[in-house]
Amino acid sequence: MSGPALPRYGTLLLACVAATAIANNYALQPVLTDVADDLGLSATTTGLIPTAILVGCTAGFALLLPLTDRIAPHRLVGVQLCVLAAALTLAAAAPNAPVLLTACLLIGAMAGVAAQAGAIAGRYAAPGRRGTAMATVATGLSAGILLSRWAGGSLADLLGWRRMLLVFAGLALLGAFVTGRLLPRDRPRPRGGYPAALAALAPLLRRHRPLRRAVVTGGLWYFAFNVVWVALSLTLARPPYSLDATAIGLYSLAGLLGFAALPFTGRLVDRYTPGRVVVGAMGVAALGTAVLAAGFPHPVPTVLGLALFDAGCFAAQAANQSVVVAVDPDRSGSLTGVYLVLYFAVGALGTAATAPLLDAFGPRGTMLAALAALLTAGSLAAAHARDGEGEGKGERGREPVDAAAQNVGPAPFSR
Repeated sequence: MSGPALPRYGTLLLACVAATAIANNYALQPVLTDVADDLGLSATTTGLIPTAILVGCTAGFALLLPLTDRIAPHRLVGVQLCVLAAALTLAAAAPNAPVLLTACLLIGAMAGVAAQAGAIAGRYAAPGRRGTAMATVATGLSAGILLSRWAGGSLADLLGWRRMLLVFAGLALLGAFVTGRLLPRDRPRPRGGYPAALAALAPLLRRHRPLRRAVVTGGLWYFAFNVVWVALSLTLARPPYSLDATAIGLYSLAGLLGFAALPFTGRLVDRYTPGRVVVGAMGVAALGTAVLAAGFPHPVPTVLGLALFDAGCFAAQAANQSVVVAVDPDRSGSLTGVYLVLYFAVGALGTAATAPLLDAFGPRGTMLAALAALLTAGSLAAAHARDGEGEGKGERGREPVDAAAQNVGPAPFSR
């Protein structure tokens, strides 16, 4: 699309927004026992806290990402960050479980602004720079995920869990102030109302083959991602290992390799094609899973395997989302919403399947099941790359859309 580009350092600003927003989804996890003791919660109710955040996040993807195609970026991001700050403040002041769970639903929904940041970066990227822009935001998002538990736990140890949430609320307000001043102010001109935009989400999946392919391949590696990490956590927590939460959490630092690889991923996407990058990334992830299956539970091969596995999955996700945005940059919010809702749904299936897989096949058998999912994703991505659909730079991969279908969704930006 033509039109105003992001200001200087705008992509970096969106990466910071993504990092600080998504971190709120995980910051409470290290201090759940403190929250439970403070509010007198049962174990069952305590478990509903991260569940409420996940449910809110999924709802935010479905209901709020389409607003990226309808509202000016400076207003959309700024308002959501203000609501996020209010939700965090409500959680910090929560006197009981109902209030806290309501706040957690809102926190999860508003943290979805991290995905909107990626869609905005892809839409406003300079020609030939979409992959780099989206990988930069993905780097910030990954940093937020990787560091959130450590930051939340450290701040809670220093200040208490309630004041920790207030610190995150302050960061959200700071982000709202900066983005309100610096992000583009042009807005879409929707041809239909918001209900029509939501109704158009399912037809987008039927209409665009590259989007369907991105959902299938992305879902497969996110299934594998959840299987590997949940299996690792469950296995190391059980006898004969019986590691505590801090020791298990240290394994997540292996993901720093994936974080470091993301900027290079963007340049590879811009130079080659997203499809080829996905194929290579799946090869790296599959190699890491094989090392993990062969070397577990010895620390060195386990850490090496996790590093390669995370690097491959993170790189594939950055490349895959550039495919999604390239289908139609002017509808990047709606397309990303469809993709992420289904992506997280398949990932949830991986989480649910892990315990039965562990009981039936043990840790190595479970890792091999994840390896099979990765190899399938790589094979499909290779077939798609040979077909030449859904990859390439710029607008390659966009399929024709009939005029009637266009009437249900938002129109391109005003110039």
